[in-house]
Amino acid sequence: MRKKIVAGNWKMNMDLNEGLALAEAINSHYAVNPPDGKEVIICTPFIHLGMLSKLITASGVSFGAQNCNDHRSGAYTGEISAAMIKSTGAGSVILGHSERRTLYGETDELLAAKTAEALRNGLRVIFCCGEVLAEREGNNHFGVVRRQLEKGLFTLTTEDFVKCIIAYEPVWAIGTGVTASPAQAQEMHAFIRQLIEGRYGGEVAAETTILYGGSCKASNAAELFANPDVDGGLIGGASLIKEEFCNIVSAL
Repeated sequence: MRKKIVAGNWKMNMDLNEGLALAEAINSHYAVNPPDGKEVIICTPFIHLGMLSKLITASGVSFGAQNCNDHRSGAYTGEISAAMIKSTGAGSVILGHSERRTLYGETDELLAAKTAEALRNGLRVIFCCGEVLAEREGNNHFGVVRRQLEKGLFTLTTEDFVKCIIAYEPVWAIGTGVTASPAQAQEMHAFIRQLIEGRYGGEVAAETTILYGGSCKASNAAELFANPDVDGGLIGGASLIKEEFCNIVSAL
């Protein structure tokens, strides 16, 4: 069975003390209330990573980063390598988030290189894909997602691909309060699974975890997660509130 996962993406929020307090509250909750076979991941700003390995102790809870560089080391001022992330005890990294693609011009080719570097260093990749509103309205959403996956992720061998999680994030629903309908989410998740089957075969497709991201909150999570191809969520703003985030996990 494929894993059921809820991952929190804190984005550029929480100073050091705020972030550690939130992480401790989440850890304490799951130390008493284990997530029942589900996995909970918190992906924090880099400043928190070095202290989380001692703080995150609850079974089923882990932590990760939101980005990494595509080089192993060198003269890249301000950048963080996958090896540095791994050295903190982090297990995962988000790559290809729409904000990285849109605000920082990250291309499919760059993301393929980042993904390969993350996997080389033993990190699990949460690989994001999704269309903007104009692409959805132009009926090009399937083509956009196909391109992002084929160029950014499907260059991997089967051995490496199975170490990845895919997160579908309709860009028009991120931070807008507008959520893809359950039917829209299921339609795209099923399409993604079909693409995986075409590239890696039915067994791999059936085992691949595909998350939904885009204004998912406790009030709509159960309806989204009820879809057969939606295996959890990549949660933005709602992951900054312990009660809201834990309620989303409970809805899975």
